Parts: sequence; C-alpha cells; structure tokens
Amino acid sequence: MNQEIVTIDLGSNSFRVLKYDCKNHKIISEYNEVVGMADGLVDTGIISEEAIQRVIKAISHSIEVINYNPSDAVCVTTAAMRKASNNKEVLEYLKEKVGTSFSIIDGNEEARLTLLAVKYALKREKINSEKFVLLDIGGGSTEIIVNTNDKYEAHSFDFGIVTMTQKYLKHIDLHNDLDNRKNEIKRFLDSLNIDLKDYSFVATAGTPTTIAAIKLGQDFFSYDRNIVNGTIVNLEDISNSLNIFKNLSKEDISKLVGRGRVEFIEVGIFIYKMIFEVLDKNESIVLDDGLREGVAINYCETKCKD
Repeated sequence: MNQEIVTIDLGSNSFRVLKYDCKNHKIISEYNEVVGMADGLVDTGIISEEAIQRVIKAISHSIEVINYNPSDAVCVTTAAMRKASNNKEVLEYLKEKVGTSFSIIDGNEEARLTLLAVKYALKREKINSEKFVLLDIGGGSTEIIVNTNDKYEAHSFDFGIVTMTQKYLKHIDLHNDLDNRKNEIKRFLDSLNIDLKDYSFVATAGTPTTIAAIKLGQDFFSYDRNIVNGTIVNLEDISNSLNIFKNLSKEDISKLVGRGRVEFIEVGIFIYKMIFEVLDKNESIVLDDGLREGVAINYCETKCKD
C-alpha cells in the first residue's frame, strides 16, 4: 500500500493541494491558489466559465509543482459546488480535462474531516484538545464545531466570505445580516446546554491565519504555517488588522493577504469578530490545518492500515 497520498480541497475561493506521508503523519509538500470559484454564484446560481478555467489552470500548475497523478488524488469540493446548479457538468468537465474525480461533500462531512485535522494539529502543538469550539470560515459556508472529549456537535451555516461580500455591497446591510447570523449561531450553541467558559476557541482557514500572520510580521510571500500554527489571536489583533486594511492601498493589501482575497478579507474579519462576541471570548488559537489535511488523515486511517 502506497504510504503517500495527495488530497485536493476545492473551496469556494481557495484551491489547496497536499502531499501527505501516512506513515509519519507529515506534510511532504503543498500548493495553494485562489481560484474564486464562487465568483458570481450569488447572482447566477452557477459556476462561471471563467472560474472553471481558473480551476483547470490551478490543477495543471499544482501537478507541475507537486508532481502527482490527478486520477490518484482524493479530491473534495464544498459549498460553492453544493450550491451550483451546473455542478455535475463542471465536475465531469474537470475530470475530462485534467483527470480529477471530485466528491461534493456536505457540511457535516466537511466539519468531521476538518475536526479530525484540527485534533491532530492540537496534539502536535501540545495544546489541550478535550473541549474546544472550532470555527472554519469558508468562502461559501461557515462551520462551527463544538468538541467535548470524544463527541462533537457541528453545524454548517449558509454564509461565507465570498457569498456575503458579493451579496452585500453596502456595509449597513452586511452588519444587519451579521446580527441575524449571530442570533442563528447563538441558538445553535444554546441548544447544546454547555458552559462555553470551559471551552477554548480554535479557528482555522484563511481569515484567522492571515490575521495571525500579520501579527507575526509575515505577509503572503513570507507566510510560514509552522510559525502560524498555535498562534493566539485576540480582539485587539482583529481591531489592528481592520485598521491596517483601512489605511492601505489595494496593492499593499494584496501583498499581505494574496491576490484574489483583497475584497473578501474585511468581511472575513467581521465574521471572525462576530464569533468572538457570540462565544464571549477574548482570544482564539489559530491553526493552518483544515479540510485537505483531514481528508489525508482520514484516508491514512482507513486505507493505509496494514
């Protein structure tokens, strides 16, 4: 049995590839690119031709960089593809053009796999992983997972940084919607009858890792996941980031967060801040590990057993 696995996470905004060593549970290499797959989805209900071409280009480039056979990769795709009415045609076209076979996973499976990665990451970083609330802000959906020892409750909320940005171009509408979302999340948490004081707050995905990187003095080009992992981000860091973005040009923001994320980062920060408020927390532990790592670990645990 091959001990190496390549996993692909095609998200609503990001495309992430991982080559993973099952035997030693180590990352061999990785590839990340913004593809903006959910671009225009709010208005049209479909994945656009431009977005499909960006995905094909990203897959082809990742094959050159990481050197893998696309037909052997374990590929998953999430909220944007779940919502798109042309998802079947898009996935068939990708298979025909570049040889990838994508599975559309639902919010619960996305949460389970992300949680798996985060539990491994917390152990690796030597952080207590018994009771925590995990936030995963995506482009098209946001997952909240409450982990209590070996049990968890997860909920996938139907909003993300791309869909929210494209839906609300006026700030007032955005903040009204954030208030409604806040109540929705509160209802979910209240239904669990837990004392949130006993739970630490863990956050993964692009927005939290970007804020952690800025706090550490990194930009998009000097980003180092090993240093970012385990970083504590607090409410002051969030305010600082918002102030930085208010005063920078688009070009300078692009250097900090990467091309294709400039217009979404502010909404991402507002969502992140809103979760701090709901949980009544002042700080969160940030991890770079997410869905693609979870897919790899899940494969290793189920397929690579001797």
